[in-house]
Amino acid sequence: MYQEKKILFVCLGNICRSPMAEAIFNKLAEDRSLHHVFKCTSAGTAGYHIGELPDYRTRMVCEMNAVTLNHRGRKIGHDDLAEFDLILAMDSSNVRDIIHLLKVKEEHSDKIRLLRSFEPDGEGKEVPDPYYGNLDDFKNVYEMLLKSCGHLLDELTSTN
Repeated sequence: MYQEKKILFVCLGNICRSPMAEAIFNKLAEDRSLHHVFKCTSAGTAGYHIGELPDYRTRMVCEMNAVTLNHRGRKIGHDDLAEFDLILAMDSSNVRDIIHLLKVKEEHSDKIRLLRSFEPDGEGKEVPDPYYGNLDDFKNVYEMLLKSCGHLLDELTSTN
């Protein structure tokens, strides 16, 4: 029996990387009949896009891969630190912003990690922001997130 895990994916604006990671992780968990084990959502460190749909290219890439994306942008808040077991950032700038915004104390710092740190060779690796790029950049980020989320799910289910 698996213990419920609450996961928050975080990027800057919550319209590209983190909602895509949320949708991919939820799909992978559903494919393994583990959707009931995880509560997964996403947020941004900035409030630029609160209430907005994800970027149209994020939606397009998810649709092309049969991944359901049901999300509206939101900003990370103080309650998130207590609510979530893992807060997974896309890049080191996001990590710094999370620590600063939430005034993270040492006892909570271990729950904040880079998403790619779950890959066997991913320590310190980041998910690049595709916002100013083209559709191919979004496709590359999708593949990167698919790999990272797969490793994350493997680790969470092997240690549960």
